[in-house]
Amino acid sequence: MTIDKTTVQVPGAALPPVITAYLAAQLARDATSALAAFTADAVVTDEGRTYRGRQQIAAWLGRAASEYTYTTEFTGSTQNGPESYDVTAHLEGDFPGGVADLHFRFVLDGALIARLVIEP
Repeated sequence: MTIDKTTVQVPGAALPPVITAYLAAQLARDATSALAAFTADAVVTDEGRTYRGRQQIAAWLGRAASEYTYTTEFTGSTQNGPESYDVTAHLEGDFPGGVADLHFRFVLDGALIARLVIEP
């Protein structure tokens, strides 16, 4: 699947291409493209669980893409340091509670994502 990075509109700070590529892949439920955005030893924390390395992150991405149906509206972004970005999103769907406002906190290592924390 080819991801059109221009379809991801996030108000606020200009985001590095790897973050927009990851967000576009997430919107498309394309776990393979999303995984390509991470370093080999990346760490992801979501819903209180931590996933380390590409194998665990691939399993998390596959599960996250198929567990619920939801829409995502990216509502803002900020740059918190040279390699640190925060993207906010509003989700609505069939997950418990039905509505969530989340922060996607990215830390980059060069041109790839080294750390991602997803939290309210």
